[in-house]
Amino acid sequence: MDIKTATALHRLRLISIPEALSFPALIIFGSILSRVSDIDFLMMPLGMLHGVLFVIYTVLLLDVWSKTKWPFKRVAFFFLLALLPFGGLYGDKVLKRYEADGVIAARARREGVVSA
Repeated sequence: MDIKTATALHRLRLISIPEALSFPALIIFGSILSRVSDIDFLMMPLGMLHGVLFVIYTVLLLDVWSKTKWPFKRVAFFFLLALLPFGGLYGDKVLKRYEADGVIAARARREGVVSA
């Protein structure tokens, strides 16, 4: 794995956790609280924060796709995880595994253990 691919994966991992937590925060603090109480000032900032994080996540996912040449199913899987509350937390776990596998494979190629 080259440095650009590893960096793209790492950036996607970094944004997946805040994106995963912003959606439940929007649902709980924005939607539910505004309906059951007079606290409605949180809806717009939380909605904007979640929207910005979601767009950044999507752009970074497309960047990873272009660099890793993943199949469409894998990219669609990570996109669907972004649509689920807390889905990005699982996505981070899977991305961490992909990142570690790529680093191990690159180290093995560099040391001459494998020829791939």
